Amino acid sequence: MRKSHEAPPLAEGRWLYRRLYAFLVSAGLWALLMRAVGRTQPENLPQVADGLMGLLALILVLYLVAPTAQQLVALIANARLRLGGGRP
Repeated sequence: MRKSHEAPPLAEGRWLYRRLYAFLVSAGLWALLMRAVGRTQPENLPQVADGLMGLLALILVLYLVAPTAQQLVALIANARLRLGGGRP
C-alpha cells in the first residue's frame, strides 16, 4: 500500500512504444549503413558512413535525453503560469 505523499511511478518508464521506436529506427539505420557500404564507391564510403552514423547517434541521443511527454506537459504548464502572471 502506497503512502499518500509518495508520487506514483511515471508511466513513461513502462511505455513500450518509445523503446520499440528507438530499437526499430536504430536497426533500420544499421541496415541502411550495411547496404550503403556494399553499394557505395570506395572513394565516397567515408562520407556515407559518417552521415549514417551521425544520424544514428542523433536518434539515440534524442531517445536518451529528450524530455518525456509528461515532462513536456509540465514544462508547458509551468511556462504558461510564469508568462501569464500566475493565472491558470
